[in-house]
Amino acid sequence: MRIGIGHDTHRLVEGRPLVLGGVNIEYPKGLLGHSDADVVMHAVTDALLGAAGIGDIGEHFPDTDPQWKDAVGADLLASSCSQVNHRGWKVVNVDLTVHAQEPRLSAHKAQMAANIAECLQLHPTDVNVKAKTGEGVGPVGNGEAITCEAVVLIRRSSLI
Repeated sequence: MRIGIGHDTHRLVEGRPLVLGGVNIEYPKGLLGHSDADVVMHAVTDALLGAAGIGDIGEHFPDTDPQWKDAVGADLLASSCSQVNHRGWKVVNVDLTVHAQEPRLSAHKAQMAANIAECLQLHPTDVNVKAKTGEGVGPVGNGEAITCEAVVLIRRSSLI
């Protein structure tokens, strides 16, 4: 078994949709990025790639490459899962924490878990989504950014 840790941060700006864990959330601001800036999917992708020892999201999907402009985070995660599976690994579970002062995310956590589970070929109960505020401190607490940390556990599959 191996474990990977992922992190992502994006600034909140006007004129962008807010997508977290593949869920479109009504909010006057969205996350700025080359792709959809889905910090949840990006953090899980980074954790998955790290667990398998095959680099990070920036190496596989660089923001300097026009083909990844407006890429959907769920597609990046599913593609990474396929790469990891082909290397003989299977995802066991995911635990993640989204840090956002606003909007409140409790109503969206189950759908985020289901979306991530679908990308990783897991049952939604194998994905745990937690949401925390920034308690009014720093970029998250001041409503300037949203961050996510993710941990992914993988095991050798029986395919090898």
